[in-house]
Parts: sequence; C-alpha cells; structure tokens
Amino acid sequence: MYVEDRISNFPDHIRCHILSFLPIHEAVRTSILSTKWRNLFASISTVDFDTYLLRGLTERNIIDSFKNFVDRLLKFPDQLSLDCFRLRADGIASWNDGYHDFDVSGWICGAVCRGVKEIDLYLDNFCHTLPALLFTCHSLRTLTLVAKDSKIFEVPSEVCLRNLKTLCITSSVLVGDSLNRLISNCHVLEDLTFDECSVVNARDINIQIPSLKSLFLDFFFSIGDSNYVVVINAPNLVYFRYDSVIVKGYNLSNMKSLEKAEICIWFDSSNYETSSIHLFQGVCNVRSLRLTIHEVIPITSRFPILHNLIEFEFLGKEIWLVEFLHCASNLKTLTVLLQDVAGTRWNIDAPSCLSFHLKKIEISDYAPDMIEIVRYLLDNSMVLEKLIIKVNAMNATCASKARNQLLPLLKSSKKGLIVIL
Repeated sequence: MYVEDRISNFPDHIRCHILSFLPIHEAVRTSILSTKWRNLFASISTVDFDTYLLRGLTERNIIDSFKNFVDRLLKFPDQLSLDCFRLRADGIASWNDGYHDFDVSGWICGAVCRGVKEIDLYLDNFCHTLPALLFTCHSLRTLTLVAKDSKIFEVPSEVCLRNLKTLCITSSVLVGDSLNRLISNCHVLEDLTFDECSVVNARDINIQIPSLKSLFLDFFFSIGDSNYVVVINAPNLVYFRYDSVIVKGYNLSNMKSLEKAEICIWFDSSNYETSSIHLFQGVCNVRSLRLTIHEVIPITSRFPILHNLIEFEFLGKEIWLVEFLHCASNLKTLTVLLQDVAGTRWNIDAPSCLSFHLKKIEISDYAPDMIEIVRYLLDNSMVLEKLIIKVNAMNATCASKARNQLLPLLKSSKKGLIVIL
C-alpha cells in the first residue's frame, strides 16, 4: 500500500519543527531509525533555531525539545552536508542561564564539520568566545553575527576563511589586532559590514581587499577612543557607508570604482577637521553622495573637487552645504534637510552647478527661516526643472503659513515645475 510522503516536501524549518517532537533520543545514536526517517534527517539542509516561533506553547518543554533535536541532528551520522545554520533567540534572555544548557559552541562546530555555507548567529548575552574551528571553515560563504552584551569576539591566531564572501558583525566590541587579523584572512570578501560596533586598543583599522564591493562601517566610540587611522584599499568597491566620529586619520586609496557613498560624521575633537577632508578626498570619485554632519566646526581646509558627483543628499548645517555646492560642478540632483538655519541672506557667488547642471532640488522639512535659501536657489538655478518643498512635518496651521509665505516667491519665478508638499 502506497502512503504519500508529504513531510519531505515541507520547507526545512517546518520539517525540523516536526522532527523535534519525535521520541528518538536513543534511536539516532544507535542508528535504528527507519529508512524514511533517516532520509528526512539527512536531507535537511537548513537548521533554523528561532525561539520566536516557539512562543505561545509550553516554553521550557518546547525549547528543550527543539534544543535536543538540534543536538541530535548535528551529531547524526548520516547527515552529509548542511547549507545554513541559523540561531536566533528572541525568547531567551541569556544563552548562559544554566536553565536549558545550550551547547552553542558544539552546534557551531557540528555545522562547520558538515560543510556549512551560511551561519547566522544572534548571540545576545553570550559570555563565551566563538570556537576556533569557525575561523578556519573553508566551506563558509556567509557569516552574520549579532552579539549585543556579549564578550565573544576574540579571533584566534590561526584564521583562514578563504571562501567567505559576506561578513556582517553587529553590536560587538572589536579588538584592534583581532579585527585586522580577521579582515586580512578573508581574501575573496565582497560584502563587509560592521554595524553599531565599538573598537578598542586599535592603532589602525586596515581593510585591503581587492574583491570588496560593499563596505559599511558603523562605529561607536567612547570619548578619547578615536586616536587611530582607517586604512582602506579596495579597487573594486562600489558602495561605501561610514557612520562614525571622525578619527585621527584616513588613508583611502584606489577607490576609483566607487559609485555611491553614505557618510554620517560628528567630531570628537576640532583637531580632526583635517582628517575629515582626507575622508572626503578618498570618495571624491563618487557619483551619488548622502552626507550627514552633526556639528559645525571652523572650516580651514579646502574640500576636494567632486567632478563625478551628480546626486547629493545633505543633512546638516548650511555652512557645509555651501562648501560642497562649490565643489560639485556637475551636480544634477540636490536634496537638503537643514538644521538651525540662520535665516540670513546668502551673499555668496553662485556655484557653477546651479548655473549649468542642477535640474532638481528637494527641500525636506521646510521652515519659515529657509525662505532666503529658497530665494537664492530660485534666483541662481538657471536650468532648474523641478523644485520640491516639503512642509508635511508641520502642523496644519504652520503648513498653511509656510505655503502663504512661499507662493508669492514661487509665482514670480519663471522656472519649471514647482511642487509644495
């Protein structure tokens, strides 16, 4: 009699959930499972331990059941390979509570021994270091690690991730030597992300990877912990995002392939104003730039010329905007969100981009003291086709006053389409 096998067609995470309820603790170790169940175990390519999916049930029993299943699966003798191992724990306060006895390091080693290609770990409140075996996994293509309030990022002396293409580390404390040792041994890396991380004991952060295409550095520092240099040599880098306090120095070279950059900076010391200029020099070939500057310091150095820049989004003080407009002679699209506008008339020579190339301007969160800026842009933008002014952040009364303030000025303009939102 033929019995249709429906379980085999389920996605891996559903099959894992079903199999976790089977009473096969000893059967797995002694290999007395039926061929059908053995094939189900061996065919699972993705192990996803997400305790969020277990909420609403008898929590301890369900979590323990699934934990035991992961233990069995990763030690199952017929498990030939594993594509993805994902570990999330929204329902667990700590991996070290002594309550469930999670063998996280053992799971990671089990996945590595089965030729895992992707590892995705959420290890909040985890006080152990990652197993050294992880850092010599030749099959690994993608490694994602979130480690809030954890002390795990100590890279061993031997590192070789020769096939790793994507590395994403979030909410971790990075030690300078360990960080550089990890980066320098990822020879084919294409996508590198450090998100909301902090750096300690670093003289430099050295990123020299010819294959790198996307780089995101988001660093938080304690006061006085920015006395180091960022070195980047990535000839094939296309996208660069940098969110940090300005540090002691920047050496960004060979970035001619860069197309888009997003930079958000603030200053721990006015002595590093020259360093910020070096940062901008490193991205001077970019075509699209989103820039956020949180403070104003005296500008004593000349900005680099951004010949290729055609799209510019600026969030910050107007003094920095003026400087950048003079350096972007071929700019076509400008989006601005200004802070603490002085409200005075701009008595400056018109940047060449306004006269010859700028076709679209968008002003976000318009305020009445920006009227002189709008007047200046309208008077000097010779090829402007579209001006968008957004007042939707105001209440209804203020928005109405802003429109009444703008309308006479806009009606007198002979420019193209003008939109007030």
